Amino acid sequence: MDQLGEMRVFAAAVRHGSFSAAGRQLNLSPSAVSKLVTRLEARLGVRLLNRTTRTLGPTEAGQQFFQRCQDILADVEDAEDALGDDGRSPRGTLRINSTPGFAQHQLLPLLVAFQQRHPQLRLELHLTGQAVDLVAERVDLAIRLGALKETSLIARPLGDSRRLVCASPAYLERHGTPCVPDDLRAHNCLRLSTSRSFNQWHFATPDGEVTVEADGGFVTDNVEALYGYALEGGGIARLAGFMVQPAIDDGRLVPLLQPFAVARQQIHLLYPHRKHLARKVTVFVDFLLENYRNNPPWD
Repeated sequence: MDQLGEMRVFAAAVRHGSFSAAGRQLNLSPSAVSKLVTRLEARLGVRLLNRTTRTLGPTEAGQQFFQRCQDILADVEDAEDALGDDGRSPRGTLRINSTPGFAQHQLLPLLVAFQQRHPQLRLELHLTGQAVDLVAERVDLAIRLGALKETSLIARPLGDSRRLVCASPAYLERHGTPCVPDDLRAHNCLRLSTSRSFNQWHFATPDGEVTVEADGGFVTDNVEALYGYALEGGGIARLAGFMVQPAIDDGRLVPLLQPFAVARQQIHLLYPHRKHLARKVTVFVDFLLENYRNNPPWD
C-alpha cells in the first residue's frame, strides 16, 4: 500500500479508536489494519499509537501526524471532487450526519432519489443523537434539530416542525386524557436517557410558560424506541411532528394538549465553510432545499 493508503488506514484507526472498526470502514481485516499501522510506524521511526487490549489512542506524535493526515486526505478528496466541476456528474463520497428519527422518517426516501440522480456518488450516512464536530469527523453535511448554538458552520434552514405530545388510544382509554400540562405528572411520560433537555416539556399557559419534567417507568437511549413504545400503548411521548404525523393521521396516536403548544422546532442543514465547496456538497444542498424548504412534507 502506498503512503496515502497508509495515511487513510492510520486516520481511520484514530477516528474509530479500534483496528476492527477501522477495518469495517475500509473493508480490511483488523490484522491487516494493525500490520499497516505497524509498518507506517517502522518507516517513520516513531510510535504513533498506544495499544492495550481494550483501548487504542494516538501518542503525542501520533496526534500531530493525525492532524496532518486529515488535512492531506481532505485536500486529496477535494481535488478528486473538483473533477465533477467540469460539467460531469459529481463523484466521491458524501458523508452525511443526521439524527436517527429525522433520517428514518424523512431523509432515507430522499437519499434513494438523490443517489439515482447522481449514481457516481457514494453515500455514507452516520446517525447520532448528539452534534458531532464536522471538521474532525470529516463529515460533509449535518442535519440538526432545535435552535443553533453559535457556530462557524454554514447553516441553511430546511423548515421547522411541531413537537407533539401524543399517546395511543389504548393508553388514553386505560389512563384517561390529560387536559392541562400539570395532569402529565400523573401519567407515564416516556424519557430519553441521552438528553436532559428532551425530557423537559415546555407549554404555554395563560400564566406563562411552564415546564414539566417527563417522568415514568420507561427510559431508552433511542427515540425510535420511544415512538414504538408510545404506539404500543406504553405511555405518553413528546416527539417531532415529522415523525408522528402519519400515525396521528391514521389514528394510531392522538395529539394531546394542543392549546398549550409552544414554538416549533427548527431544522437546519449545516456544512463547514470552505472557500471552494465541492460539487457533491452543492448538489445535495440544492436537492434538500428543493424538497424541504418551501413546502416541508411533514406539515
